[in-house]
Parts: sequence; C-alpha cells; structure tokens
Amino acid sequence: MKLVLIFGPMAVGKMTVGQELAKITDLRLFHNHMTIDLVSHFFSYGSLEGKRLVNLFRREIFEAVARSELPGLIFTFVWAFEMDRDHAYVNELIEPFRNQDAEIYFVELEAPLEVRLARNATENRLNQKPSKRNLEWSRQDVLSGEWMHRMNSFPGEIKEKNYIRIDNSSITAEETAKMIQRSFNL
Repeated sequence: MKLVLIFGPMAVGKMTVGQELAKITDLRLFHNHMTIDLVSHFFSYGSLEGKRLVNLFRREIFEAVARSELPGLIFTFVWAFEMDRDHAYVNELIEPFRNQDAEIYFVELEAPLEVRLARNATENRLNQKPSKRNLEWSRQDVLSGEWMHRMNSFPGEIKEKNYIRIDNSSITAEETAKMIQRSFNL
C-alpha cells in the first residue's frame, strides 16, 4: 500500500500532476475538490457543517482505502504551514496508512504566483473543479490565499524520509509525474 500526498499552493498543478501520476502508476487519484465540490451542493466549504462533512468523507475514504487491497492512493491538497491544525490534519489523514505500514510519500510543488494565476483558468481545472468556474472569484481566492497562508514549506521543515520538492513552473504535469515516479520508484 502506498500513499502519495501532493501539496502546494492553490493552482500550482497538484490535481493535474496527480492525474498524470495515476496514469503511469496503479495508484488512484483523490483530489481535494472531489469532496469539496460534492459537499458544496449542500453547504459552503467555509461553513462548519461543510468542513465537517468534507473531513468526514475524506477520513472514511482514507480508512477504507488503507484497509483495502488497492495498491494505493494519490491525495492532493493545500497545506497551510503556519497553521498547527493543518499539520495535525495531515497526521490525521495519514494515520490509517501508517497503521497499515503503508509507504507514504510527500510531494511538494511550487511555482510563482503569475504561473499559478495562468493555471487557475485552464480547461482541465475548470472541468474538474466546478467551484473554480467563477473565474473572478477563483482568481481572487488564489490572490487572497497568497497573503493569508504560507503554502510552501521552509527548507528543512518537512522531515519525512520520502519527500521531494519540485518547482514545476516550467515543466509539464507529465514530466513532473515522471520525476515523482522515478524519485520514489512507483
């Protein structure tokens, strides 16, 4: 069993890289918005009930996959490094996999804001993430996230054995996925 966590700032390409990694491995992709967009039909993600349901669905899926015969999971998300609760949340998510002695891989993506703003309006992103289709709101969300949160780690902050940081601003999602695959022998 393997768990690949792909994290980084909004619109850095986490889902697209995850899609490409899923194509070249036998791992399943579970991107952040699969639960956010599901719950948003009923409750705003920013609401207490919306967050509770998103976390509930994710936890249940993680626990079920960790116990299953599936080869593993790729999960994409934004990690706010300045928030202790985000660090606790990551530990909570990976716990079912650690309990099954799964191999866990940490992949951090980074790209400058101007690259991410351009990626924010790509066809794939808009097709896969209905909540991002309001481009004015989505652009503002990326901009406000930039000053509200630290979405990339400081050098040496992540101490995990299986960790890689990739500046994917000038390489394709396919090339990034191949780098991940080679780095971790997936």
